[in-house]
Amino acid sequence: MKIFKQAFNFYIDSSIHVSLAICALFIISFLRFDLPIDIDLLFFVFFASITAYNFVKYAGIAKLHHRSLTSQLKVIQVFSLVCFLVLLYLISLQSRLTLLICSILAVFTFLYAVPFLPNKKNLRNLKSLKIFIIAFVWAAVGAFLPWQNLESLLQVEVFWLFVQYFLFVVSITLPFELRDLHYDKLALGTIPQKIGVPKTKRLGMVFLILVLLIQFLFFKENWQVDLSLLFICLVASLFLIFSSVKQKKYFASFWVEALPIFWIILLYSLL
Repeated sequence: MKIFKQAFNFYIDSSIHVSLAICALFIISFLRFDLPIDIDLLFFVFFASITAYNFVKYAGIAKLHHRSLTSQLKVIQVFSLVCFLVLLYLISLQSRLTLLICSILAVFTFLYAVPFLPNKKNLRNLKSLKIFIIAFVWAAVGAFLPWQNLESLLQVEVFWLFVQYFLFVVSITLPFELRDLHYDKLALGTIPQKIGVPKTKRLGMVFLILVLLIQFLFFKENWQVDLSLLFICLVASLFLIFSSVKQKKYFASFWVEALPIFWIILLYSLL
């Protein structure tokens, strides 16, 4: 039991879970547009996500407390290094368009974690920006990376896919903001800090309604995608309703984060 708990904690803390969620959103785009799944690109997204998330989460800790790191953090450090080395190889297999998009996202990720503004601030410390930067990167990966040429990327449907994913990710990130309400500094100006818990939940509901409206207004009818998205939005709305400042340990970090994974499983079962 202890080994299982340690393995599960590592699965969450090493960013494997969140990276699988990003990959799920990425694959959903291939399925929605009937594109052949690029396995090399999929692995690239997976290892890039682990590298980016662990850099954001642990770079500062490793720098300040490198002599007193716990054994688990040391294991995560080694794991992250291995993932980064694999990523370096996978970079050589990607198209110029993919590398251009990822370079832009990498700059956002770097500036999100590294202080470059006055008073040692980074993008994460800017008022109200944190959740939208996360959503922007997720949405860009899911909506833009599947396309291998600029002409395809500039389709109107791709723009609406990006907007839809952006709103969806913001809505499923709100439970994290509620969880961290007592821990986030007031200077961050998170959505719950600004408008309170009830209005935050209502805002998330509005975003989920917009996600569905975009689906029915701007995409060709596809009952499998429509039904699976409707179900996932209903589940996401329930998660929002039951979100609170005092949450179970894995409510947000496992269950809410797993929504894109549940979505792709459901979509695959319907196809």
